[in-house]
Amino acid sequence: MKIRCIAVDDEPLALNKLKRNILKFPFLELVAACHNAEQARKVLETREIDLIYIDINMPDMNGLEFIRACANPPMVIFVTAYSEYAVESYKVSAIDYLLKPYGTEDFRRTAEKAYRYWQLLKSQADVEGIAEENVLYLKSDHRFLRVECDDVRFIEGQNEYLKVHLASAEAFLTHMTFRQIAGSLPKNFIHIHRSYIVNMKRVVSAERTLVIMDDGTRLPVSDSRKNALLEYMTS
Repeated sequence: MKIRCIAVDDEPLALNKLKRNILKFPFLELVAACHNAEQARKVLETREIDLIYIDINMPDMNGLEFIRACANPPMVIFVTAYSEYAVESYKVSAIDYLLKPYGTEDFRRTAEKAYRYWQLLKSQADVEGIAEENVLYLKSDHRFLRVECDDVRFIEGQNEYLKVHLASAEAFLTHMTFRQIAGSLPKNFIHIHRSYIVNMKRVVSAERTLVIMDDGTRLPVSDSRKNALLEYMTS
């Protein structure tokens, strides 16, 4: 299994360099190459991405602003010509950063670091998000909580955390991503928006752009996710 990557840089030569380097490593898979943050946003909404190489200095929205705006960002490696951005990059939980002009060995360092972290996330997901007979065991505040899937109303992405909203108790945070928890959820959990997965058993009505939960909570449906919602309701 490979790490699914996108490369983002507004400079064509710099973007091509990122693409060439990604293709050198057998454990990396280049899913898309984007010239700006808007293109990257569309990819993240429609594809499962594990890692993003992104330039910091871009017009309209720079790389730091883009990652801060993501509800549930993938692993991030920033690319910049300015070393002073290094501290800022770690404030948004970047795996690493590449300082332009970088060489193959510099890129190898970041790629191998991402690979090690990716393996750690996979092993953590195996332990922290196990679904057995409609039950999840999720870690929160250094303890595991046993959660009945039917009791989950919806799951909300909050940066590197998920907020699990329950019908019978208060919501809680768990240090996971949507990708990690998705394989542990029953088929009645649908990803309706980049920030929300809902339990369809607790949806009382649905429209093209909105679902209403059994407690009255109104959640948005993104254009890229409405087909999945429609397929579930008509199946």
